[in-house]
Amino acid sequence: MRSYAPGGALVSNVEVTATTVQRGDIIQLGGHAFRVRDLFQLPQGAKQLVFESGELLTLHARTRLVAVRMLRRR
Repeated sequence: MRSYAPGGALVSNVEVTATTVQRGDIIQLGGHAFRVRDLFQLPQGAKQLVFESGELLTLHARTRLVAVRMLRRR
């Protein structure tokens, strides 16, 4: 699903895994939204996410989450 956010940015709900997660993705966990600031590759296909708030989350290679992604216009 794609929609416009305030300010005219195009956003989309996407399913993310350790392979597809990107900086800037917004992931909702426990009723709170967290924006991914940085990513680190871990062994066996896992990734450690660093959120703007400072929290860390490790995604196992098979973990699937839903994120909101801002789409860039070309």
